[in-house]
Amino acid sequence: MSAGVLTGKVAIVTGAGGGIGRAYARGLAEAGAAVVLADIAVEAARAAAAELTRDGLVAAAVAVDVTDEDSVAAMAAAAVDEFGSADILVNNAALMAEIMGQSLVTVPLDVWHRTLAVNLTGPLLCTRAVVPHMRERGYGKIVNQSSGGAFLPSAHYGLTKLGLVSMTMSLAKELAPHGIRVNAIAPGWVNTDAGLRTVPPEVRAAIGAAIPIPFGDPEDLVGGLVYLASAASDWVTGHTLNIDGGWIART
Repeated sequence: MSAGVLTGKVAIVTGAGGGIGRAYARGLAEAGAAVVLADIAVEAARAAAAELTRDGLVAAAVAVDVTDEDSVAAMAAAAVDEFGSADILVNNAALMAEIMGQSLVTVPLDVWHRTLAVNLTGPLLCTRAVVPHMRERGYGKIVNQSSGGAFLPSAHYGLTKLGLVSMTMSLAKELAPHGIRVNAIAPGWVNTDAGLRTVPPEVRAAIGAAIPIPFGDPEDLVGGLVYLASAASDWVTGHTLNIDGGWIART
């Protein structure tokens, strides 16, 4: 997977203990980056980092609560202390499975606030933590994990992911003069414990029938991520890349 294109770069991936985040971490490491796997479930992150290290890749794990400013600052500092910089940030951590299927008019306010805190405030805090390091070097890549659900009625989950698209555009404009590119990936239905595997079989069948290329695996997103994290996308910013088997076509 684009071996060597990220050699010399340091990447932070939030929510890297499992699912898409784990695949992202491996993809970036295989492309040559030193990767900091950050997760509130730190044991899962440590296990994933140990697996990468056994395979001869460069990785470390750190605990992070993306809703806590001090925790996020410690995450960024750990990357710089361990590997010397923070060149790439992947804002992947999010709430999904535990909030799907809830109604906007009945969702408990504590769930609403928690969803906003993790899915929207979290990426902002992580970005704030790494920007000073990127600005100092005059270069950086930030990739936000949105969702195809941002463009469909999907209650508070979709609202946060659509907000992340807007945040991506705003940050792209603000940070461009500092050599920092900000883009997003909007995945479709992916086979993960937080995604497609939570859906009942009959609903899964109906979803699959409406997608030109039904369903993907976390690894199907990695090529897009490596592109957005590498020099190949230096003239790309403020963009949301749909990787969804054609789901965005709404066929």
